Amino acid sequence: MSTTVIALALFAAILHAGWNAFLRTGADRLWTVTVMSFSSTLIAIPMALFHALPAAGAWPYVALSAGLQVGYSVFLVAAYRYGELGQVYPIVRGSVPLLVTLGGFLLAGQQLTMPEIVGVTLVACGIMGLSLGRGRASTTSILYALATGAIIAAYATVDAIGVRAAGNSGAYTAWVLLIYGALLPATFVVLRGRLVVNFSAPETRKALAGGLFALLAYAVVVAAFALGPAGPITAIRETSVVFAAFIGRFFLGEQLTPRRIGACAVVALGAICLGY
Repeated sequence: MSTTVIALALFAAILHAGWNAFLRTGADRLWTVTVMSFSSTLIAIPMALFHALPAAGAWPYVALSAGLQVGYSVFLVAAYRYGELGQVYPIVRGSVPLLVTLGGFLLAGQQLTMPEIVGVTLVACGIMGLSLGRGRASTTSILYALATGAIIAAYATVDAIGVRAAGNSGAYTAWVLLIYGALLPATFVVLRGRLVVNFSAPETRKALAGGLFALLAYAVVVAAFALGPAGPITAIRETSVVFAAFIGRFFLGEQLTPRRIGACAVVALGAICLGY
């Protein structure tokens, strides 16, 4: 694997942790993530016009993926309401490969390899390290973080099936983003009554920039996938949990104890094992 691919994977990890840190700092995180979605909608419109419509059999997956991603946004916001970036983010990221692997074992009868067994054990231990003892994450934030991870695992599975049914990954992605961009503001209105956005306000510009930041993180990892093997790239990207811990300490003023660093490192190592 080339130095360029490794650098892209690490850059994607930093970007992903970074936009989560941006969301964590928002005064109204649900409003922030909703306005962030406007950026992806603006990108999705020309994508949808450029591509033909997805195949008819793909539309249920398009709608389900968009709905699940709305759930992901809402639950992630709730998790950050009750927990710090350095606690919530590793639990969310670590629980995704953990749940996918265990789901394959329990539901599909897939046999676990030794690296997967080690990965499951390490991720579970790391999450317990963040969840138990002194300075642990609150129970509420842990439950929301685990639910967020479960939703990510669900929409990733839906996308894996749906993109094949669509016959075109660009068209599938564009329509998922468009429907997500319509559903999330509607969800905000249902929960809050109305959505007020002043496009000249600094907070709005910051949120839109945060949305572009999140899209860049996605684009960088896609570029890495185009240049190198998916397994190692996925594994390297999971180092984002360690970056999140340090971003939380130096930019958000969160506590960074040796125990938390160790727990984040264990989660990252376990996710790397599962990524391979």
